[in-house]
Amino acid sequence: MPNIKSAKKRVKVIEKKTLRNNMIKSGYRTAVKKFEEAVANGNIEEAKVLFSEATKKIDQACTKGVIVKNTAARKKSSLSKKLNAAMV
Repeated sequence: MPNIKSAKKRVKVIEKKTLRNNMIKSGYRTAVKKFEEAVANGNIEEAKVLFSEATKKIDQACTKGVIVKNTAARKKSSLSKKLNAAMV
């Protein structure tokens, strides 16, 4: 346990930031799962809507610093490949 006042504050701040990061990460993972379920079930129209939602969530996570820029690009690319493959 920290003894110094500033160290105690850092612990509280880190806990808040961790909760925020986990919330953002959970949100984009959920969006990706919903998209993948729609693709697996063959709902192309629904998948298109969920694709844009998932990419938006991934971009938000990237902007907030939860995931790195290249990771976000890789995930979006993977999702677009799945959508294109399902449309054919």
